Amino acid sequence: MSPPVRMTRSVGVAAPLAEVWDRVTAPAGINDELAPYLTMTMPARWRAGTIATVPVGEPLGRAGLRLAGLIPVEYDDLFLVAVTAPTMFHERSEMLTARVWEHRRELVGLADGFTRVTDEVTMVPRFPLPGRGMHALIDALFAHRHRRLRAWADTRSGCSGPSQA
Repeated sequence: MSPPVRMTRSVGVAAPLAEVWDRVTAPAGINDELAPYLTMTMPARWRAGTIATVPVGEPLGRAGLRLAGLIPVEYDDLFLVAVTAPTMFHERSEMLTARVWEHRRELVGLADGFTRVTDEVTMVPRFPLPGRGMHALIDALFAHRHRRLRAWADTRSGCSGPSQA
């Protein structure tokens, strides 16, 4: 079995905590972070929900990940361990490529209406994969997501926020 791959990344965005929370927990916001490379579908029962409104502590079903919104490339059997609105969610799921995909996102309100978003990911690959390569891939995915989130916040506020940590 491959060893776990761990990554932590933070970004400051120019938007208040409540607005960032609404954005990062909604399917439209998640898909905007992943665009244009990936899209993620919510399980059928929860398509109208958000991370903040679906049940915690029970399987939610399978979310599909599609390359460019078209080609199925991965799935995520969603399971929320904890949600503390508006500051944290913790997902621990199984994926096609991962025995464990654990994603914890924390939001902290900062001065002047800014918010710090921190993602911690632990992945236990299902197949023997080079750890450095997986770390680089996950880090690149979340760097992209943070750039997209920051661009959304900068567009809505017309300013730039604190730099990435």
